[in-house]
Amino acid sequence: MALEVVTAGESHGPALTAIVVGLPAGLVLEKEAIDADLRRRQQGYGRSARQKLESDEVEVLSGLRHGRTLGTPLTLVVRNRDHANWTWGMSPWQPEGEPSGKGVKPVTLPRPGHADLAGVLKYGHEDVRNALERASARHTAAHVAVGAVAKALLRELGIEVAGRPVEVGGETTDDGMREATDAARKDRDTLGGIVEVVATGVPPGLGSYAEKRDRLDARLALALMGIQAVKAVEVGDGIDLARRRGSEAHDEIYLGLERHSNHAGGIEAGMSNGEPIVVRAAMKPLPTLMRPLDSVDLETGEPAKALVERSDVQAVEALAVVAEAAVAFELARAALEKLGGDAMGDVLAARDAYLARIGERWHPSR
Repeated sequence: MALEVVTAGESHGPALTAIVVGLPAGLVLEKEAIDADLRRRQQGYGRSARQKLESDEVEVLSGLRHGRTLGTPLTLVVRNRDHANWTWGMSPWQPEGEPSGKGVKPVTLPRPGHADLAGVLKYGHEDVRNALERASARHTAAHVAVGAVAKALLRELGIEVAGRPVEVGGETTDDGMREATDAARKDRDTLGGIVEVVATGVPPGLGSYAEKRDRLDARLALALMGIQAVKAVEVGDGIDLARRRGSEAHDEIYLGLERHSNHAGGIEAGMSNGEPIVVRAAMKPLPTLMRPLDSVDLETGEPAKALVERSDVQAVEALAVVAEAAVAFELARAALEKLGGDAMGDVLAARDAYLARIGERWHPSR
């Protein structure tokens, strides 16, 4: 069975849920490690006050017993603590009594850059909240929990995945990123940025050139482009490779099948080549501004200012955690496709047999 995940939940609903199928039995999971990644996602300079309201931690409803996976669907839940303020407004059933709390008034002011306008047109909604709640980046919390599970699997295979911000608002130093964030906050504006994810210990041969849907670079690009606000993805030196000659662009091969450069970002012809996998994702500035942009009131048809809700100034550090989770899950999926196995012992035995076979020729010193 292929490793797959489906998530559900709205930003201010009761909870976010993820169901993971295809995990081998016997994988050891630690609640503390999953919760640590959830906390990392909530941290970062420029985050909104909501992160102080939420204190994300994972609950497991199925597929795990005494810290080991059972080989059956794993159900993860992250509660929305802020839902207490939205009980009437986000009730799944027709609420009774007088409206109270948040979300009681229909939203008719779509934000440029968000799902608001296209969402209400596509699904025939009258209230923009019916679209924006699911489109919100809040549900990336569920994906981060899933990514922590994937990282536990990869770690058993000797693979480590780490993400970090490399640019915020055009600045690339820590001080510069903070100063840019402070300036945008003062101007009641928002920023975007770029994150980088590096996976080490990945053996050659994950992915395939046989079909484009199997190409590892294509799959990683899809995983990263599927994250809210991401508008560009590159592998290795990416776009810069198009500006070089071939003699400068490709990673030459030496004795032991070693490389002294990694312009390809660890992927050639849709397959991992044994070098560190390096991918980057660029996110646009966040679309909810405290100084809102021009819009149109969908109820009256008149010009208006877009919806204002609590928002981050920038969430690039959070994106680094979400992107790390996305890359980890896709690598775990590719690894299980390559190795198979219903139990972790089977997966590890297949890994050892594969490395023994290719080790006759592939034996880099690092």
